[in-house]
Amino acid sequence: MSVPQRVSIVEVGPRDGLQNEQRTLSPQIRAELIDRLAAAGLTRIEAGSFVSSAVVPQMAHTDEVLALASNPNLRLSALVPNLRGVSAALAAGAKEIAVFAAASETFSKRNINCSIEESLTRYAEVVAEARRHGVITRGYVSCVLGCPYEGDVDSGRVASVAGALLEMGCFEVSLGDTIGVGAPLPARRMVERVARVVPLEKLAAHFHDTYGQALANIFACLEVGVSTVDSSVAGLGGCPFAPGAAGNVATEDVVYMLDRMDVETGVSLDRLLEAGAFVCRQLNRAPASRVALAHAARRGGCDAPLRR
Repeated sequence: MSVPQRVSIVEVGPRDGLQNEQRTLSPQIRAELIDRLAAAGLTRIEAGSFVSSAVVPQMAHTDEVLALASNPNLRLSALVPNLRGVSAALAAGAKEIAVFAAASETFSKRNINCSIEESLTRYAEVVAEARRHGVITRGYVSCVLGCPYEGDVDSGRVASVAGALLEMGCFEVSLGDTIGVGAPLPARRMVERVARVVPLEKLAAHFHDTYGQALANIFACLEVGVSTVDSSVAGLGGCPFAPGAAGNVATEDVVYMLDRMDVETGVSLDRLLEAGAFVCRQLNRAPASRVALAHAARRGGCDAPLRR
């Protein structure tokens, strides 16, 4: 089996990562993080979300973040849950938005208070409104390999939701192992099933590392032909609606693995480590990245306190 010669990394730390951290960072710090990630060579970055600040206070003032981090070389995206969210994103000048649907009925109801079918109907309106203003939409499917309430999730249901997102106009669909319960062979089979309805070039892999399987799962997806990977600097994150879910796979670890396999990413590992150290100092926590910890140990110390 071969893997793609080049992999596009979508950095989700400023949104999917920070939304589950205890500390809330200012718009200025969040924008500086984005600038540092851009300096490392990352061009696709989730900047934040337009959701209720009462529910996710870490994402308040995303409009300010977008304004402060404005860079013509960056593709900044923002998560929106509904038409009100897309209106706020448009007012902030967003050029790319993202919508989330679940492959689990229970998770969908617990997360966004509606069924899968109802969410897809809502998102079709969001995508249409965004397209009317020249804004593109990325689709996410959560719980693709397991749900905290229902257990294993059928890959046919994942394919159905992913296909619906593509049909309504999403340019790409990211497949998220939200609670990090996947393993390489199930991940591969799931992607192969979804690829029957969504072309591989329009799929992305999004793995959390709860059981330490994220890199192996990513490799299994690369072997199938997926060439876009989501990751979070320093392994930040989790899921506020999935108790116990660990953070996303660390961008540093993904870049290290791909570098060692001679797969191009356009990302400087050294600059990425600097960005990770920066945000960990702001959060007063250690990085979850194994590469960051290894580099810190080699230097004889850590750039961030070794506690959470």
